[in-house]
Amino acid sequence: MASAVRVVRNLYRDSVSLMRLSSDLARLPGITRAFAVMASPANIALLREAELCPGEIAADANDVIIVVAGNGETEMAHALAVAQQALAAQPAVASAVATAGVVPRSQVMALAQAPNANLALISTPGAYAAAEAEKALRLGLNVMLFSDNIALAEEVALKRLARRRGLLLMGPDCGTAIIDGVPLGFANAVRRGAIGCVAASGTGLQQVTCLIHRLGAGISQAIGTGGRDLAADVGGRSMLHGIDVLTADPDTKVMVLISKPPAAPVAARVLAAAQRTGKPVVVAFLGATIGDAPPFLHAATTLEEAAHVAVALASARPLPQPRAAPATSAGAGQGRRFIRALYSGGTFCYEACLLLKQARLSVHSNAPVDAGDRLPDPWTARGHTLLDLGDDVFTRGRPHPMIDHRLRNERLLREAADAEVRVVLFDVVLGYGAHRDPAVEMDATLHRARAAAPDVRFVAFVCGTDQDPQGLARQEASLRAAGVVLADSNAAAVRLAAQLASEA
Repeated sequence: MASAVRVVRNLYRDSVSLMRLSSDLARLPGITRAFAVMASPANIALLREAELCPGEIAADANDVIIVVAGNGETEMAHALAVAQQALAAQPAVASAVATAGVVPRSQVMALAQAPNANLALISTPGAYAAAEAEKALRLGLNVMLFSDNIALAEEVALKRLARRRGLLLMGPDCGTAIIDGVPLGFANAVRRGAIGCVAASGTGLQQVTCLIHRLGAGISQAIGTGGRDLAADVGGRSMLHGIDVLTADPDTKVMVLISKPPAAPVAARVLAAAQRTGKPVVVAFLGATIGDAPPFLHAATTLEEAAHVAVALASARPLPQPRAAPATSAGAGQGRRFIRALYSGGTFCYEACLLLKQARLSVHSNAPVDAGDRLPDPWTARGHTLLDLGDDVFTRGRPHPMIDHRLRNERLLREAADAEVRVVLFDVVLGYGAHRDPAVEMDATLHRARAAAPDVRFVAFVCGTDQDPQGLARQEASLRAAGVVLADSNAAAVRLAAQLASEA
């Protein structure tokens, strides 16, 4: 298939806006694949791996590369023109800043135009991100470091510098935060309230904050740490600092800590710091064994439980009883009996693996709880398979599945067509940065899958709120109309999926 390449010189756009552009281009008539990326060596290598750039590309890291593959020269030329026009449009933030004068070309210029600013959000290619984060810290700014591909040693050095200067560093690879009521990155619109969160998981933070909102409570601050923060080498520096911030915040009455299992020494330091706060703290370290929680600490085994316990504590209500493990039976024989889960959130996938293993089901995943459960080939399911479609193997050369549902739609049709599959389970994530209308994007695929496999049940949950731009009620109504059975949370959806599979 033919492809066409265009290089836009001396232009920077962040990864989220470029993923959106890639997704929009791929939907144009006659276009089968489309990519808009910064011309970093890593991105150029990915394009070559996808066999879209066979020759040399005269571009450097300050340029944007647009690549389209399609059925004809006319369609590809039109797609490149659309991309050029979209990139030429000034970003909304730049337009707003420009009203005060020249669009800033550096952090120093930006700070001069907005001297009261105290936070920098950095989303540049990883090769430059650490240097920009250091500049921001030395300028006295707290930092949300959205960028990934930053060396571990650089992360440790940045977090040490932030601590010395009394500044908060969220990240690297921090995709979600809500600071003073402002959603940052992939975050949801929630009301302000008395519950503060610190999380080493973006989708985990989204689930907990959304559930707290839907239970009628609100969020004081939601602080992301980056996924490696609780590793032994990093030492939980950002989570410990986040705990200090929430301890000093008079508006925070209850805290929630969210992570996959931390390194044991780091977990001990974090729990000790949480105990010293004097405030109730809910600890949702998924899959970790905390033991007997000391006073003020409340262990939660799921994201759903963490939200319910936090709201009960904040409102002085009795604590909820833990939910039972997923219902299963040993009666699975021939025919449709397996669950196939297609997640856009890695933590959702991990939590689902935990719950199904607790139900004594044998699971396979590209994001397993135990190494022995790793799926040999993530492109081929076997038995109960749970997939994190946001993993690098699936996003290499593609937009993230929260933005572009094409890969999941393809996989959903394939799994539903498997004669051994009883339940297809998935998440739908709303909020800023996510797809503008995910239910509509999945509608035709769901109807096709149901028509082709009427015995398959489709189970999902929507991670979002009534204040999100996509509209929670509208999304849920559209999914139900397409035959999807909805649960209130990931844990509830997993329990339902296990029950349906056991009835096969």
